[in-house]
Amino acid sequence: MATQPRTKIAAIPPLHSEITSEQHIQEQIRTRAYQLYEQRGKVEGHELEDWLQAEAELRPSPRASV
Repeated sequence: MATQPRTKIAAIPPLHSEITSEQHIQEQIRTRAYQLYEQRGKVEGHELEDWLQAEAELRPSPRASV
């Protein structure tokens, strides 16, 4: 009995890697925002400001890719 040759299937990168990458960036932003909070002396009321600053530091600017 002859076996039929196997067909090759093109590798498709898993969507999961994109999700994991985004989760990693979110964790880095969270950590940096907390560092900013600590640098301010743990004064509350600046959560959004800290988050936006951390995000600006860690995410590439959309203009940089143009």
